[in-house]
Amino acid sequence: MEHNQVSSPPPRPRAFPLLGSKPGPRCGHTLTTIYPFDGDPSTAKLVMFGGATALEGTSRADGGSSPGTPAGQASAGQTGIRLAGATNEVHVFDVRSGTWEKVHPQGEPPSPRAAHAGAAVGSMVVIQGGIGPAGLASEDLHVIDFTDFNRPKWHRVMVQGAGPGARYAHVLALVANRFLVVMGGNDGKSTLGDAWALDTSEKPYKWRKISDSGDMPSARMYASSAARQDGLLLLCGGRDVSGTPLGDAYGFARHRDGRWEWAAAPGLMPIARYQHAAVFVGARLHITGGAVGGGRMVEESSTVVSLDTSAGVWCRQPTAARPGDDSMRRCRHSMAAVGNYIFIYGGLRGSQLLEDLLVASDGIPPGELSIGDPNSPGWHDWLSVGTSTGPQSLAAAAAEEAAAVQAIGVPTSPTATVTPDASSDTDLHCPEEVGSIVGDSTLPRSPSGSMPSPISTASSPISLKAPGADKQPPTPEAVRLWHRAVVVHQDHPPGSLRGLVRQLSLDQFENEGRRVSMGIHTEHGPPSGGLVKTSLSPLQQHVHKRVVDMLLKPRQWSPPMDRRFFLSAEEISELCEEAENIFKKEPTVLSLQAPIKLFGDLHGQFGDLMRLFEEYGMPSVGGDITYIDYLFLGDYVDRGAHSLETICLLLALKIQFPESVHLIRGNHEAADINALFGFRLECLERLGDPDGIWAWQRINAVFNWLPLAALIQDKVLCMHGGIGRSIERTEQIAGLQRPLTMEEGGVVLMDLLWSDPTMNDAVEGVQPSPRGPGLVTFGPDRVKEFCKTNNLQMIVRAHECVMDGFERFAQGHLITLFSATNYCGTANNAGAILVLGRNLVLVPKLIHPLPPTTPRSSDSAGVDDGVQQPTDTWMQVINEERPPTPPRGRPNANPNLEYI
Repeated sequence: MEHNQVSSPPPRPRAFPLLGSKPGPRCGHTLTTIYPFDGDPSTAKLVMFGGATALEGTSRADGGSSPGTPAGQASAGQTGIRLAGATNEVHVFDVRSGTWEKVHPQGEPPSPRAAHAGAAVGSMVVIQGGIGPAGLASEDLHVIDFTDFNRPKWHRVMVQGAGPGARYAHVLALVANRFLVVMGGNDGKSTLGDAWALDTSEKPYKWRKISDSGDMPSARMYASSAARQDGLLLLCGGRDVSGTPLGDAYGFARHRDGRWEWAAAPGLMPIARYQHAAVFVGARLHITGGAVGGGRMVEESSTVVSLDTSAGVWCRQPTAARPGDDSMRRCRHSMAAVGNYIFIYGGLRGSQLLEDLLVASDGIPPGELSIGDPNSPGWHDWLSVGTSTGPQSLAAAAAEEAAAVQAIGVPTSPTATVTPDASSDTDLHCPEEVGSIVGDSTLPRSPSGSMPSPISTASSPISLKAPGADKQPPTPEAVRLWHRAVVVHQDHPPGSLRGLVRQLSLDQFENEGRRVSMGIHTEHGPPSGGLVKTSLSPLQQHVHKRVVDMLLKPRQWSPPMDRRFFLSAEEISELCEEAENIFKKEPTVLSLQAPIKLFGDLHGQFGDLMRLFEEYGMPSVGGDITYIDYLFLGDYVDRGAHSLETICLLLALKIQFPESVHLIRGNHEAADINALFGFRLECLERLGDPDGIWAWQRINAVFNWLPLAALIQDKVLCMHGGIGRSIERTEQIAGLQRPLTMEEGGVVLMDLLWSDPTMNDAVEGVQPSPRGPGLVTFGPDRVKEFCKTNNLQMIVRAHECVMDGFERFAQGHLITLFSATNYCGTANNAGAILVLGRNLVLVPKLIHPLPPTTPRSSDSAGVDDGVQQPTDTWMQVINEERPPTPPRGRPNANPNLEYI
């Protein structure tokens, strides 16, 4: 099926000159998008590295060497391409200003090379493989670190064991914001068909060869790859061992149980090709240029094609060039995307090295450059940049060209978001499958009659789920705590592949280890002592999406200067209504599967939540939510300065990812408690009276519906407090009917939310709690008996501040977890999360308190230096009047004060 015809060709775009130090002509280079300034998409940069700058013996128009012959070493008697020059220069393109800058990173750069591969990992660019005039480049990973954009650095990453080895013409991509994947290429002897993955979140770094992983593609080189936002990798085209161009495509994804799997995409590209480029915008994979063999380039009519993974069709894309313009006919070029814009640089046309920059506006409305949700494209408005005079802004040029298109009446397809609705029950969030490449009914389809038009349609969606994937894989017999904890220090900038972290043996944690073998006497003082729902008409379509957009910014969020909350009481009520409807459908005891992240008390310290998301992954499609669940163990409000941000973001995430984000109740999720310890007063201060009281009441009504515990893999029971004196079986917890107030829950709910372990393993049985009358502590004997009775292996609970963020009890059968650092500004404790892998190994991951010199409010969120922050005097007064229970193992300064 051919593409729809337009009344007249789109006009040739006006070009404009590039500013700064232009890279010059080259091919076989890489172009990678990074966001160096706190991940702000509006400050996107394109990083170009390497490439061939001079060629010899270009007797073939496609610039290709004979199969199996390295590009720099054409054999005698073979026609091909010989590198006369290659570079290791680094150039950076500022998308906003249209300016190139040649940068000189510190450290030792890699050797000059071309036909290498690159991928972005946060604010870093990883380079692997390639070939230079002297032969194959080294197999090491080289990293350009733009954490400090004004002082970029080269690092060489040491990887243990065997890996992909030296190769060129391969692909490298970051999958699911975590795994570096290498596939195919040529090792100087033969064309390769292997695949390797490196987990950037685990040290020491180690390559893992992926084999027996479904319908694996054949050996190939000069293919292209791109990763979709949800973590699916698409590999397209290439040249096989005989030099024949390929037109197939394969999806590559990682199941949540750790398995990798290939699956063939439907149909074939309209024209088979190699030495092309590809990039995802939303759910559409855009493919440009390439060679077809025999000294020929891809024909002009098929230079731009795409695979619409939401509709399962291949599409041919008409360009905005006049007939006869061959600007898109090129190979060995580079391609990158920023939001809805696609950038192409350089490449090879016949024997000519190119140095132009093409920019495609992918269905974006006229006006300022927008970095936001991708839209389904209509036609590509290709801008040829740097060949004549004109405007000096990409945004202005895009606006001019869009206006010109509208003037001649070129039809375009309506914009439609291609990001799947996270609240839908899509296969991206199923426990065992990663998702299907195409055909997901939850994804919007391209409207019929819009351009580009389909070339071929899949008869049915293909699935990445292997046979038997519905069956739960066998789990190890023992849940165990890993012998090392991952620690992020408070005084270093992010670096290496996953932040400059270090791993410490658990034996090195002085405070955590002290309680296991020693009895430390601690004295605590005693504690101090139906909502009518209002039906509101929706004020806004998706309040939860607005909350996520505003607050889920780990590197950018800072406390509001005026302390006013950005939601109204009515919007908070709407958010609560949506979340409450989800909680009503959930059981009292959740049944969850690994892998999963566990968070302890947050207590309104929103900045710590952002730091944990920044360092160890965040719950977004661009983060790690597609392959790991999140479980929060209560105490979201009180004590800290930003309880509203904390609870509203968690409720919004629950709405957006109902199958992957889980919240259970803590003792501060009760109106009689959070009326005294800060939350009620925060609502009044930030929303006013009576709106603040109304919002506070509405949120507490949601608290009464929260689940009370979670059971992971039927082996790990998670709760807020403990088992106390009354809880012998998990069925007692499951039998509590919600909505539930503290009074209605009786002694079981009191024990569940308020009880603590005894001071150490030497104190057994049930003892009076130093928290006050009616509360108890429980010994290691109770823990072991409870686990034996219920066929459990471990209990994870929160409720108490512990100095290292996590602490073992009952010979490791119980772990206390606390995620807020420097609790109430006085404890100076670390915060931690626990990551439970599919193999049931628990890994503690820590953050330390921010240094005292860092400007901040009473929250520990970092903000810009020199900015005066508000003083949250009301919180300071509350903490002085009702001091928090001291961290475990630390005696009270004044036993006559009331604690909670």
